[in-house]
Amino acid sequence: MKVIAINGSPRKKWNTATLLEKALEGAASEGAETEMVHLYDLDFKGCISCFACKLKGGKSYGKCAVEDDLTPVLEKLENADTVILGSPIYLGNSTGEMRSFMERYVFPYLVYSNNIPSLYPKNTPVGFIYTMGIKEEYFDMFGLRKTIELNEYLAKRIFGYSESLCSTDTYQFDDYSKYVVEFDPEEKAKRRKEVFPKDCEKAFEMGARFVKRQKDLEAEKSGSRE
Repeated sequence: MKVIAINGSPRKKWNTATLLEKALEGAASEGAETEMVHLYDLDFKGCISCFACKLKGGKSYGKCAVEDDLTPVLEKLENADTVILGSPIYLGNSTGEMRSFMERYVFPYLVYSNNIPSLYPKNTPVGFIYTMGIKEEYFDMFGLRKTIELNEYLAKRIFGYSESLCSTDTYQFDDYSKYVVEFDPEEKAKRRKEVFPKDCEKAFEMGARFVKRQKDLEAEKSGSRE
């Protein structure tokens, strides 16, 4: 059982990465092999609209034809049993790196037909972990709820199952006094101490739950073949 987490944050030791690590710990607790990929370490671009992944009879039908640092990652994901994507929210959406990754990861499996919704060969849960400095009450103002719903819809259509975890009002700086902000640093620190650990628990549970789900699916398939 292989679980891969994709970190769409430029930070490797902050909120998003921490939650992804917790999700991988949860997966490992159920016996899964885990791996973290940091997108900001890679040199790649988003979809270039070559449509090679849609060309009938083409050698790249159903997969991205572009070759760069993301290519081996996409190949690994084909064999993953669970994928968890993490990103901070920038200007009401995932980071640019995560969006570019999503274009390359999702679009090749998408078919322009309601009869064949996906070329992906198996049912794989895809989780989303979002971190943000805003509170949930501002989701609609920034259109964030629609973004989360759309990503889940695409993941369910292509990969079979998806769910999301949002960590809101996060602690952004080590020292708020150094930056031009109007946040209350004491309130932020309190939330970091009291609420963020609960988000970490939820991430751990997501990783463990996804692995259990895949084990159950495998058991059902084995039973049907007997």
